[in-house]
Amino acid sequence: MASDERNGGGRVTIAEIADAAGVSVPTVSKVVNGRSDVAPATRERVERLLHERGYRRRAPSAERRPALLDVVFNELESPWAIEIIRGVEEVAREHELGVVLSAQEGPGALGRSWVDAVASRRTAGVVLVVSELTGEQAARLTARRIPFVVVDPAGEPAPDVPSVGATNWNGGLAATRHLLELGHRRIGVIGGPPTMLCSRARVDGYRAALETAGIPVDPELIRYGDFHVPKAYEEGRALLTLPDPPTAIFAGSDLQAFGLYEAARVLGLRVPENLSVIGFDDLPMARWAWPPLTTIRQPLTEMAATATRLVLGAGGQRRVELATSLVVRQSTAPHPSPAAGS
Repeated sequence: MASDERNGGGRVTIAEIADAAGVSVPTVSKVVNGRSDVAPATRERVERLLHERGYRRRAPSAERRPALLDVVFNELESPWAIEIIRGVEEVAREHELGVVLSAQEGPGALGRSWVDAVASRRTAGVVLVVSELTGEQAARLTARRIPFVVVDPAGEPAPDVPSVGATNWNGGLAATRHLLELGHRRIGVIGGPPTMLCSRARVDGYRAALETAGIPVDPELIRYGDFHVPKAYEEGRALLTLPDPPTAIFAGSDLQAFGLYEAARVLGLRVPENLSVIGFDDLPMARWAWPPLTTIRQPLTEMAATATRLVLGAGGQRRVELATSLVVRQSTAPHPSPAAGS
């Protein structure tokens, strides 16, 4: 505790925070270190004072160099997460760091605030994946001198929050243009959650491609899901049973594309003969599906590696966007009658 009691250089000390909060120095130290044995009201009061007075925890000495790196997912139930983990571990291994995985919701979710959980161990930093980082959470991490980066942020991050993403709008544009070049005019889209920034950007790219081609955007052909198979299957069936169904559909993720495959199969349609499908992500399984999936490659492993390097202090960028690219396989084909509706 002694290393935290005096911050030096005229900065706020733990003793001063304790005095202002009316608690003991050990209690403030517990809050700073993410310990759970502090009453909620006391924790809230101390956290507020730490933030208001600009407390900064002393950086660990060389002999106490953190040995861990935290990766906090919104959820872990996706092959998408495996690609992120691969990129983080690649860089963590170079720095001889172990990786701790946790989730904010779903099976294996943290039972308490993830900020407190990561603060309770000597972490080199936090890579936060597909999540919304609140101002309060960012302030608490900063007060504890824990660096952080958000990968594919759910919402628009604050200007001072480092983030790594992909060119989602360009990806949606490229996917839709590919279908247009194949002669399709009745093109549907199934995005992820409409509250998520990456999902909205992909759908906006779809809209832009149609508008540039002079094709009116039909709201009936725009659906939203959750990036997973079951919901995409439901929305796919709804699109394919419309009186005037689409001949091609852009799915906001590869998993959603696989949901479309199943919807088409159940309805007696063949991909790509009766329905062209394009996904987004280029997960390893995309090339082994049948037919092999045309998709937009999102460089997930590179995104995670870049975020990890930023957390560990390599590079001064605050915002990084990596390029997406079109990968053409066998799930897309020319419209059987390109002249129709053109």
